[in-house]
Amino acid sequence: MQHWRRGAAVVAVAAAAVLSSGCGTVATIGKLEDGAGAEAMKMWDRWVEGGGDIAVATTWERKVKPGLTVAEVEEILRNVMVEHNMRDVGTLPLSKELEARSGKKEPVLTIYQFCSPNIARRMADFSPHMAAYMPCRVALVERPDGLWLYTLNMDMMVKMGRKLPSPLKEEAWSVRQAVWDMMERASKGEF
Repeated sequence: MQHWRRGAAVVAVAAAAVLSSGCGTVATIGKLEDGAGAEAMKMWDRWVEGGGDIAVATTWERKVKPGLTVAEVEEILRNVMVEHNMRDVGTLPLSKELEARSGKKEPVLTIYQFCSPNIARRMADFSPHMAAYMPCRVALVERPDGLWLYTLNMDMMVKMGRKLPSPLKEEAWSVRQAVWDMMERASKGEF
């Protein structure tokens, strides 16, 4: 029954989009990556599951294996970054900043920023709006049940938008894979 409702909702939204914006919508759909609609539906499902929280729909998360330390997670993130020829372009130790201000211990909240400058330049040349998604960020967040990693769902960049020309498409995919590897390996403790 849920699939039927979802299918009906997709048809209704698509019909409304076509009727409201006519040929522009149809022309845009023809410019999208193959499978963009399926990827959009995955995000829609996550948005619904998240109670309308758009951040849930647009991010990946991984619970860090119990027993791993912050230092170990950081080491793995940096090792994977180097393996994928990316650069560390900044760390924001927000919980440490809050501790310095208040003098009280804070749960971990650190944002790590990684980038491939050459790929970033080409992506921004393709779509200047993409610069708002740069650099790639991985957040380490301490919650009551342990450490968690969060990052932007990179599939939006490579699977949902306008078709990327080669070699930019392959380069964007390599960045997506680097971030995926960081999340997977750091959460599992795979050095």
